[in-house]
Amino acid sequence: MNVLLVEDDDMLGTSLLENLREEGYLAEWLTDGRQARATLKTNQFDLVLLDLGLGGYDGIEVLRDLRLRDHRTQVIILTARDQVLERVNGLDNGADDYLVKPFDLQELLARIRVISRRQLGNGDPLIRHLGVTLDPYGRKTWFQGNPVSLTTLEYALLLALLERPGRVWSRQDLLARLGKSDEVHGSMIEVHVHAIRRKLKSDLIKSARGVGYFTPKAVA
Repeated sequence: MNVLLVEDDDMLGTSLLENLREEGYLAEWLTDGRQARATLKTNQFDLVLLDLGLGGYDGIEVLRDLRLRDHRTQVIILTARDQVLERVNGLDNGADDYLVKPFDLQELLARIRVISRRQLGNGDPLIRHLGVTLDPYGRKTWFQGNPVSLTTLEYALLLALLERPGRVWSRQDLLARLGKSDEVHGSMIEVHVHAIRRKLKSDLIKSARGVGYFTPKAVA
């Protein structure tokens, strides 16, 4: 997807841009509402990640202007404004989703993936694979219809493996996905994989000897 990030916080913007590109998205970053408004008039994006407290034009003004011309581009509001009325206002003005700062990067990426699947014609936000069901919004897990309680890191690890069945993830790749460094958390992947297997009572997560871990593709 082609993503426009509109965020005036330099640290957050730099981090989000880097992570979006690492996930394979075409991402552009702007820091000013006036720039965003002008860019959206002349360029087409699949998704806009929109802060509300911007210079030039407020994020709501940018959103209203976009919706007057374009009802296809998906918009996720990223803001520290956490009041219910603020959320209602953002959604009523055309936002597709609303995430309050500070938020977890993995939750944002999961919501982006839901939008991506929706654009590809799969409107079901749930991820289902080999008896496991994940809810990226509620961070809930079921195995063969039964709820399973996972920690935040266990859930993020399982989510990564289920999103791309058949891909072998190295330990370093999974640590990066979880936002952890190899030096500090050298053995944590093995520990969490063991915990997931125990909780699911399943060997869904396979080991690629000397490489990493994967979940097998479903048999047609």
